[in-house]
Parts: sequence; structure tokens; C-alpha cells
Amino acid sequence: MTAEAKPAVPVSPPLTERQEARRRRILHASAQLACRGGFDAVQMREVAEAAGVALGTLYRYFPSKIHLLVATMQDQLERLHTTLRKRPPGGEDAAERVAETLMRAFRALQREPQLADAMVRALTFADRSVSPEVDTVSRQTTAIILDAMGLENPTPEQLSAVRVIEHTWHSALITWLSGRASIAQVKIDIETVCRLIDLTAPDAAAAPPKGRGRTAR
Repeated sequence: MTAEAKPAVPVSPPLTERQEARRRRILHASAQLACRGGFDAVQMREVAEAAGVALGTLYRYFPSKIHLLVATMQDQLERLHTTLRKRPPGGEDAAERVAETLMRAFRALQREPQLADAMVRALTFADRSVSPEVDTVSRQTTAIILDAMGLENPTPEQLSAVRVIEHTWHSALITWLSGRASIAQVKIDIETVCRLIDLTAPDAAAAPPKGRGRTAR
């Protein structure tokens, strides 16, 4: 889940309304099964049955369980991004806003630890065949962080900082899920790494981003 320049991916034909509805049912079924039993509970046959689709149809959408769970994480991130746009973080500077954003994401995953574990394990197990889906998760995570920073055209140094922040967030999820880090420690680590944003901000970007700061009177 890292920010980096990637070659353009060939655009697939858009799904029809019926196909999109079917895909959403599949992702919902995957998330529900993972919430109840984690990674091992997400079996393709059970997902197909819960979504009301044929097993062959499921495999046309998602060639493997790993593809499915990575797509499920993408879907969860899209939902989070929508929520954040409606209720953006309120920190005074970019570092505070990004830390608040990532902790909100963490708390959302904390509410469903079995689902979080399933999605993170899928990302960890993903091989090259799942690269397009993993890249989509990466771009979604990057977009969430850049929105919190208030940036549309980040510098290479800022993108480097975002990559390190994403690495830290992913690592924090893994250590928390394995019981090796407390929520308090995760918060400290996230807040610490977000200070890189201040170190990579150009002097001209010192003022609050447009629309984020207070209006001078």
C-alpha cells in the first residue's frame, strides 16, 4: 500500500448496472464472512452462495480468494474515503490531519478485527497476479492521505513521505493484529511518522491549505 508513480493500467469496459450490483453483492458477502470468521471463513463457494451467484460467475469477477479480499479492502477504503470527504479531519496542520485520518481508518478496522485480519493477510499473501488490485489499494490509500494533507500536486519528497507513512500504517496494523502492539502504541507511531510531512513541506506550503484554515478578518 505505497504511493509511487505507476504505468497506466489498461481500462476495462465499465460494468453494466446489473454487473455492478452483482459485484457489490459479492464484496458484501466476502466482508460478512470475514467479519464472522476471518480469513479462513472466506471460501469461494460460500461467498457465491451468500451473494446469490454461480461459482463460475464469482471466479470471472475474482480469480481467487486473494483477489477477492484485496478488492474487499479497496471497497472498504472507498467507503472510508467517502466518509472522510463528508467529515474531513479537523487538525490545524497537515501532519495532524493525516494522523487523525489514519487513526479513524484504524478505529474502523478495529471494530471488525476479523475482517481487518483477513484483508491484511490477503495483501501480505498477494503475488504478481494480484498486482492490479494491490496497486488500486495503494492509490486509494495515497488519495486518502493526500486529501488529508490538502495536496493536489505533491512534490517527489512529499510522495516519499507518504510512502513511508503508508508503510508504517500497514506495519502498525500487522503488529496490532498479531497482539504485538497496543492501540496506544499504534497512535504514537502514526503521529511520529506523520511528522515527516512537516519536514518535506515546501516553505510556500507552510500556510493552511485553501479551504482548511481559518478566514482572516
